Amino acid sequence: MTTYAALLRGINVGGNKKLPMAELRALMTGLGYGSVQTYLQSGQAAFTAAHGDAESLAAELAKAIEERFGFSVDVLVRDHAYLKAVVEACPFPAAELAAKQLHVTYLSEPVAPERYADIDPAAHLPEEFRLGDRALYLYAPDGLGRSKLAEALSRPRVHKGLIATTRNWNTVVKLVELTAGEA
Repeated sequence: MTTYAALLRGINVGGNKKLPMAELRALMTGLGYGSVQTYLQSGQAAFTAAHGDAESLAAELAKAIEERFGFSVDVLVRDHAYLKAVVEACPFPAAELAAKQLHVTYLSEPVAPERYADIDPAAHLPEEFRLGDRALYLYAPDGLGRSKLAEALSRPRVHKGLIATTRNWNTVVKLVELTAGEA
């Protein structure tokens, strides 16, 4: 039995794609997942699965959500070891920063630095970003909502062909905790 986190992109934001967490938990349990827990309303769930791998579980969950709720949702599934490695590889001093200053964008596949060549890092200082394993770390000292770098990084052409979903540092750390049980 492997413990995973499902990251759903763009649900319960601005009144769009409403997906109550109790209903998500019921749906996931119905798919045969165990120990299902959700975190916040923004689309995180921890669960165990005896079948499949991260990719097939993401596809299965996305299909079930579309069938049940009538809208498509991008879903990434990551196991505990990966989530823990993302935290451990953080290139910024996470312990010294407020959680609202540090974010991770989880990516569906590895990316090359060339994808971000049109973004001038010096033009966005003191904001910074670094690439990791299917992850992009963003330091935004004034928070994500005011970040010009986050705006540049979220342009559709930058992550074209990828699923990309961002979480603040509190959520990044909580996902490690939630998936630690039966890793």
